[in-house]
Amino acid sequence: MTAEKTAVSTHTVARQCTLCEAHCGILVTVDHDRVTRIEGDPDDVLSHGYICPKATALADLHHDPDRLRRPMRRVGDSFEEIDWDEAFALAGSRLRAVQRRHGRDAVAMYLGNPAAHSSSVLYGIALRVALLTRKFYSASSIDQFPQEFAAWKMFGSNVLMPIADVDRTDRLLILGANPAVSNGSVTTMPDARGRIAAIRRRGGSVVVVDPRRTETARLADEHVAVRPGGDPYLLLGMLHTIFADGIHQKPATVPLTGMDHLAELVAACTPEEMAPRAGVDADTIRRLARDHNSARSAVAYARIGVCHQVTGTLTHWLVNTLNAVTGNLDRPGGQMFSSPPIDVARLMRRLGSGYGMWSSRTGEYKSFRTELPVVGMADEMLGDAQGSVGPVRALVTYAGNPVLSTPQGGRLDEALDSLDFFVAVDMYLTETSRHADLILPPVSHLEREEFDFLFPVFSVRNNARFSARVFEPAADALEDWQIMSRLTLEVLPLPFRTWSARPVRALLDRLSPLRLGALGVLTGPHGVLRRGRRGLTLGRIRRARGGIDLGPLQPRLRSLVSTRDRRVHVAPPEFVDETRRLAADAEIDYRDEEFDLRLIGRRHLRSNNSWLHNIPTMVKGRDRCTVLMHPDDAASRSLVHGQPVTVRSRIGSIVVPVEVSDEIRAGTVAVPHGWGHDEKGVGWFTAAAHPGANVNLLHDPAVTDTFTGNAAVNATMVNVAAKASAAIS
Repeated sequence: MTAEKTAVSTHTVARQCTLCEAHCGILVTVDHDRVTRIEGDPDDVLSHGYICPKATALADLHHDPDRLRRPMRRVGDSFEEIDWDEAFALAGSRLRAVQRRHGRDAVAMYLGNPAAHSSSVLYGIALRVALLTRKFYSASSIDQFPQEFAAWKMFGSNVLMPIADVDRTDRLLILGANPAVSNGSVTTMPDARGRIAAIRRRGGSVVVVDPRRTETARLADEHVAVRPGGDPYLLLGMLHTIFADGIHQKPATVPLTGMDHLAELVAACTPEEMAPRAGVDADTIRRLARDHNSARSAVAYARIGVCHQVTGTLTHWLVNTLNAVTGNLDRPGGQMFSSPPIDVARLMRRLGSGYGMWSSRTGEYKSFRTELPVVGMADEMLGDAQGSVGPVRALVTYAGNPVLSTPQGGRLDEALDSLDFFVAVDMYLTETSRHADLILPPVSHLEREEFDFLFPVFSVRNNARFSARVFEPAADALEDWQIMSRLTLEVLPLPFRTWSARPVRALLDRLSPLRLGALGVLTGPHGVLRRGRRGLTLGRIRRARGGIDLGPLQPRLRSLVSTRDRRVHVAPPEFVDETRRLAADAEIDYRDEEFDLRLIGRRHLRSNNSWLHNIPTMVKGRDRCTVLMHPDDAASRSLVHGQPVTVRSRIGSIVVPVEVSDEIRAGTVAVPHGWGHDEKGVGWFTAAAHPGANVNLLHDPAVTDTFTGNAAVNATMVNVAAKASAAIS
């Protein structure tokens, strides 16, 4: 009898891990109410059985006793549980009161990175629309704005960020990305290690440009240790070489405009002129250019490492331009665009990006795609009114921890405490949500059923996959989309909350992500309304074990490009002007007597921003919040491996152990972000036992990408010295 019960209670559910962009297929085995095993799904059409260690953390996240399961209201310095109706009524009344007293823009909203990993992000956007506030922020202005801005200027839409067709390329050039750890970002490629190995097996080559010999660089044919911030100069030298040699371009699938202006711009950017700024010798720059130009197919791919620079937009533009002028844009093996089940790029292409529609209170930052850079969020909350515009008095955060994830000079704690009201939609009491007056926790990842509509837009192969629910949520638990839709209803004007409250709520309850997804699939490029009986429906996707393979990427930019002349602009005037200014500047001395090292970021396989630091299996072992330093730099400071050191910039300092390794370029140090869990009142008890230090305390929020205001947290000047006190335990 016992064996029979065990057999009945044990079952396996196929879904995806939604902790990072890869969304690898997993099989979750459950015995009664406990997860007993998580493994890769060999039938998954994109990941083919691959998973990284983060996927197994989904079980620990679900069972974590520190995870919040009921709404929490602040009472003095602590929190107490309240029921959902009381929580929504409190949130609505306080947010409405702030806007009534101080104006619409007195309420701000912040969307964190995990929100984008769920179709519930649509309901976050709906709440923002209902609030009618211009003070909207997201993690995109930490790590993605430059890539979107370059796409907008070149292709006419910020959604048209090209994908590297890694599965068919003969040459892959990677700048500022570490897909062996991230498994791709804005080029979703589960098992990036295997895909890189496949390029080399079929006779291709892989080159990694990075100040550190990353996990990806160890798999490559060549590692080029560029100077932090030197990427645009390397690319300009490559483009000079290609134009000087004479372009032998493959026939373009879409017309290019601005080639003459581009040729004129790069004419003076010889490899010899660019080499000192790039930190790469001229012969290497010239060889990289010729190898890229002569390959049967080639693609340059750049990501967060170059986004995090003052030249982030220019670098992404130059990457796209390098691919375009060598005939590798919208071509198999080059940069391409997906054909996902819900064609977000086509739906969004006519909406525009709305650059400069409004500015921050100080006028320092312009809006882009209707949001402001998060580096200015603390300033919007603190200080006196600017003219008729007062400071932010209330805040809504959804799945974000900006106290740890954004550079704000340590001022965000003070800013959050200054608010009249703060509501956080979050599963944990974090360094950010500890300041909240109200915390609304959604169900765990394993209690959701979802159809992902966003990341297929950036996948290296067209696909449609469904995530089944592993556990039924508790009767009094709510999913993210339900929380956001209820908040939306609560902040609507009075008539909607009185005579029409019941039908509006009923409508919102019926407009679930799955219903919206079903409509999107029906009308999408693969849907039954376009393909007839052979077309997709959400039901068909749901029933397909491991999802449905929709084939390799196909040329389609001609139908998507949204510039006025329907051409790709390879020389936007403002980019050309800014590049001329940079090229005309005298060589910058990257060292001074006080701050002589350049700080970059670092990613670890078991970390995902700050989200997994409360999971014992993810933080066990050696300390990963260290400052990585070249042996020559350590020796010149009489520092030894494991020694506690103080890393100091012009605006702050942290204490971490030093990790000595020749994998990093001399004159450069690296510290990972997402740590710093030693704040009073935080409910992450495992994380508090492994606090690390908040590297964002070193970055000046005033240092940003020239065009977008994106945080520039790579290449911060620091010094490193021995800590005077005893060793770190």
